[in-house]
Amino acid sequence: MTRLYLPSSLEVLARLHAGEELATTTAVEADDDSEDSEYAALLTAAEASAELVGTGGRRVVVVAEVGRPGDPVTVREVVAVHVDTEAGADPDDDLAWFATQEIGQLVQGADGA
Repeated sequence: MTRLYLPSSLEVLARLHAGEELATTTAVEADDDSEDSEYAALLTAAEASAELVGTGGRRVVVVAEVGRPGDPVTVREVVAVHVDTEAGADPDDDLAWFATQEIGQLVQGADGA
């Protein structure tokens, strides 16, 4: 299995939750299984998410495990989601961790976030 960190937005997360697949072209892969490498991949994906959502948006990083790099991601492959706790959070703030069971609650307000 390959663990990928996908820069995203709440709107894209909502579409994933509704059954769409995510392309992994912008995914970041950790160099190895170490905690430091995975954290570096998360930070890189968070920076890319900040560019995607723009100023005032909430950064979202979808963490998924796929069979091979390049495989599309469905909600079944998602193992966790990292999201800013509020819109316009400081880019240096840590992202909050959410379990897959919480995705529905996160995307309920996606149209206004």
